[in-house]
Formats: sequence, structure tokens, C-alpha cells
Amino acid sequence: MNIPNFFALITLMFIATSVQGQSMSDDSDWKLKLRYGKETTPYTHYTVLAEGVCGEMAEGFSCPKGNAIMGIKVWATDIDEPPYMVKSIGSQIGFEVTGEIQIYATEPEEPPRENPHGYDIQFTPFD
Repeated sequence: MNIPNFFALITLMFIATSVQGQSMSDDSDWKLKLRYGKETTPYTHYTVLAEGVCGEMAEGFSCPKGNAIMGIKVWATDIDEPPYMVKSIGSQIGFEVTGEIQIYATEPEEPPRENPHGYDIQFTPFD
């Protein structure tokens, strides 16, 4: 490989690394801004685990029919809101809450939005 091509390759690698590094830092900036008060949100982040029954699941979701635990991460106004959220969202995707709901204050993986919302919905079947 001649010197100009080698230099071009290194330049391209540097640009690609810089762009990737920039996007990674942009993704985590919201966490730092929230943590240190540069940005605020009226919401609190929770992870919710709800015992229930999976039925016919909506497109994009899968779980065998029967008993399951639904896990969901939510941005909510207060600790009283997540049970309503998990029941409402669950019923829209084919999950009926029939048992205990556990709520934990946790570190977020997605930034808050204008309104309360849930994300990262997962199901774990059990007998």
C-alpha cells in the first residue's frame, strides 16, 4: 500500500471513529444532563414487573399463551401511575394482569419524552 492510500485509510478510520464516538456521547448526554440538573423532567423512571396471563399477542410481541411475567420500563408522573400503565399497555398487546405488580425505581435506558410512556416490554412465561 502506498503512502497516500495509507494516509487516506487512516483519515477515513479517524472520521468514522469520531462520528461513532460523537453519536455515542450524544446518546448518553441526556443521562448526564438529568443527573446533574442541566435538564429536568416531571417524571420518574421505574421498572415494573406484573404477573398475569398472555393471550393472543399483538404483532411485534411474542409469548406462549398462559402464565407470564411482563416486564416494562416506564417514565411515570409518580409511583401510583405504573400499575395503570402496565394494565393499559398490557391489555393492548394481549396480556392481562392477574396478580402482583412490583415497581422499582431504576436508571433509565431511554430519555424521557413529553408524556409518560413505557418501553422495553418483555415477557417471561412460567408454570
